[in-house]
Parts: sequence; structure tokens; C-alpha cells
Amino acid sequence: MFRPCIDLHEGKVKQIVGGTLGAAGLRTNFVSEKSAAWFAELYKRDGLTGGHVIMLGAGNESAARGALAAFPGGLHIGGGVNAANARDWLEAGASHVIVTSWVFREGRVDWERLDELVKAIGKEHLVLDLSCRKRGEDYFVVTDRWQNFTELTVNVDTLQKFSGYCAEFLIHAVDLEGLCRGIDGELVEKLGRWSPIPMTYAGGANSLADLETVTRLGQGKVNLTIGSALDIFGGNGVTYEDCVKFNRRQN
Repeated sequence: MFRPCIDLHEGKVKQIVGGTLGAAGLRTNFVSEKSAAWFAELYKRDGLTGGHVIMLGAGNESAARGALAAFPGGLHIGGGVNAANARDWLEAGASHVIVTSWVFREGRVDWERLDELVKAIGKEHLVLDLSCRKRGEDYFVVTDRWQNFTELTVNVDTLQKFSGYCAEFLIHAVDLEGLCRGIDGELVEKLGRWSPIPMTYAGGANSLADLETVTRLGQGKVNLTIGSALDIFGGNGVTYEDCVKFNRRQN
């Protein structure tokens, strides 16, 4: 299924080349004149639940709350989420919170923090972001706006273990994010085989064919986010309308 997104940077809806986020050479593909709430209302109109709002750095909370208010119960929220504020985001209208960096410390999983988070909101409201970059033959989880490698590899054992703590996974193929060069088919195929719970993959999608490929390779467990290639984000690879029609055919 197609899952929509709202990426927020400095309070605006943007599409950013993932590997440049937080670096001096930040590259932006698109900056919208429309608000986050406008996009949320669009997704609500078309019944696209399970999309994610990601706050990339500071200055995005107001825009994020506007999106959640426009589509209560329809969106996940991530970026700076921790055990202290997770409940507040759910009360603001998010169906799930997305967490990465807060459950890692010095490149390792902080199991106490993860337990604290699950106790605070329940695993049914938690999405773990295991966005990754490839190093050698393995995919390593990256944190802190995708700049820092952890020691954790994305593999069958990792996904099995973490599935006991969350409802879904979100996985960006960071080295492809924003480049519109096609998906990482190897990663998607592995995710479909390895994961016992649903997930959303993002990174590189540039056509409706990519959506069909992810559906096939992911064995029905992997959803796809399309960002920079989508016409509502200034792209010309695939139209938002076609993605909506694809979902309706699946249903």
C-alpha cells in the first residue's frame, strides 16, 4: 500500500536528500507553499491512514500539531519523541509515535528507555524507526537525523526482537532518500522475508512500478512512501491520484 508523508523542516513541508540532512551541504528537492495541515486534510479526504509526519529538527511542533488536528487518528508522528512527550503527541491526535534516536545511546540500544516508552504508551502505539545505511554487506541503523551509525544491523534477529516492542517499523533507505533513483530491491525483499509485523519503506521510489514491486517483494507486509517523485511534492515520476487509485484497487 502507498503511505503518504509530511516531512517538516524549519516549519515547512519539504523534501530533503536524506544523506545531506544535518550536514553543511543540505540539499532540498522541494519546499511547499502549502501547510502541513493542508496535506493532512488531503490524506484524510482520500482515506490514507498510517502516513507519517517527521519533524526534522527544531521549529516544527506547531506545524506538526496542525497536521494532527486536521487528521486525528490518521497519522504517525516522529522527531524528538521520547517517553516524556509521547503521550502528549497521542493526545494531540497521532495514532502512533515514531522513535529512533531516543532509544539509542552511544550507538547502542538502550533497553531501559525502550521499556519505559512501551510502559508509557503501549506497544500498539509505537513505531520503531530503523532507518539504515549500507556498510559493506549489511544495513546499519542510523540515528540523529541519519548522521550517526549505530552498532545495530537490520536483520531477521533484529526485526524479530524489536517486533515485541512495537506495532510497526519505519525504514528509510537513507542513501537513496530524495534521489528518485528507484528503490533498494534487495532491502525490500529482505524486509518482506524477515519482518513479523507491518512496516513502511521509504527511499528512492520514482514510479508506480516501484509501488507494485514493493507490494510483490514485501509479501504484503511492506508499505511504500513516495516523496520527491510525487507530483504534490514537485516531482514528475508518479501522480498522487494514481497512488490513491492503487490503494483502492488493493482494498
